Amino acid sequence: MTVDLGTLGWMVGAIPKFQTVDRASRATSPAMLRRALPLRWHWVAMAALVVPLSFVLVQCGKAPDAGMLAANTEGAKSRTKSQASADTFEDRFPTPQFADRFPTAHESLPQIQRQVALAPQPRAVRTEPVRVASLTPTLTLPRTEREELTTLVSMKSSAFPYSGTNPRSEEPFLNIAKGDRKGHRSYGGRVYWQDETYNDSRVLVHVPDTFDVRKPGVIVVFFHGNGATLERDVRDRQLVPQQISDSGVNAVLLAPQLAVNAADSSAGKFWQPGGFKRFIDESASHLARLYGDPKSAQAFANLPIVIVGYSGGFLPTAWSLEVGGLPSRVRGVFLLDAVYGELDKFASWIEKNRTGFFVSSYTRYTKRHDEELMQMLRDRGITVTESMDGPLRPGSVVFVQTPDGVTHRDYVTQAWTEHPVKDVLVKMAATPALTRVASAPYASR
Repeated sequence: MTVDLGTLGWMVGAIPKFQTVDRASRATSPAMLRRALPLRWHWVAMAALVVPLSFVLVQCGKAPDAGMLAANTEGAKSRTKSQASADTFEDRFPTPQFADRFPTAHESLPQIQRQVALAPQPRAVRTEPVRVASLTPTLTLPRTEREELTTLVSMKSSAFPYSGTNPRSEEPFLNIAKGDRKGHRSYGGRVYWQDETYNDSRVLVHVPDTFDVRKPGVIVVFFHGNGATLERDVRDRQLVPQQISDSGVNAVLLAPQLAVNAADSSAGKFWQPGGFKRFIDESASHLARLYGDPKSAQAFANLPIVIVGYSGGFLPTAWSLEVGGLPSRVRGVFLLDAVYGELDKFASWIEKNRTGFFVSSYTRYTKRHDEELMQMLRDRGITVTESMDGPLRPGSVVFVQTPDGVTHRDYVTQAWTEHPVKDVLVKMAATPALTRVASAPYASR
């Protein structure tokens, strides 16, 4: 939702327009002074109320406590104090200025204004050639009457609710209770309750208006970071659906809700063997329905997959690669400042899947882990490139460090380039072999 700060001037210390009076044109009598004094004190009293309120509104943008970013991995517990102090939540998510902030539940306009519909949004008709992931990277597609669709779909196989174990500790994930209420105590000591944080089974699904199931394409699975929701962050702030549409690549999006608005990287059902496969299998019928042709489900069930993991999304990404059950369909992995741990899982997938690509773009916060992973791969005889120039090819392994001025909070929209998800998809589409898959014939209606 876009909020016009001009319309909110009354909330943040806007100065009322007073009617001006030409005092020189009239005499000031004692009686007039007596009448003016109460009026003057009235405005003083109002100012005393407005000024403290403005400070309260500014404080709403304060970043969460540093301990909230503790990752759910053994590596997070072994960091030294010096490393922890150089890798804080405040560093990664600096307090934004008021004009840069996105609205929260406490700052939103009235309910009727903040209910932004997820129904199909009209897009301008494209007349230029559209790039698709196919044997011919660039060609003109015939227009269809479909509009692109971005919506939320509840899926049983999504990350949560989850009542299994944490594979790192082999203990129940829901490890705390208060009466009938169950919750999870994270490694950082923070308690999150199931009914607030781990009970959202929805998935953000995006089908661009140019998508054609008859052509080679991909399913992009996006694992968001800590402190996120699908609508506010993945859709509106990070613009992931828009980046996919703007790339022109023949791709659809699945973005499962992980821990809701919490500093927790838990993978939920993606920790389970075959969990990622069950998620992808269930998505085929939903994608076919949204595409507008139930018969296309078989085609969606065979599309190759690209996993994008941002920040805390490294954990479901790593476990989906390790035990997800679809190693041959995953043709690419793209990490956005996300190598916080699980290096062995990433290295193992890269070594065993030389027909796919791997890209890790990072800031100083994850530099130490990225450099360690690069060395692990070189020790195994795998060539590593440190530049995003040129297309991505089968077997490409790319690490890209971004300048200090690039912030972790905005990394999904600004890394080595603006809109990096779009850029990776365009580079992938230049190599048809990455999206070629033996699929069953599909006959349109």
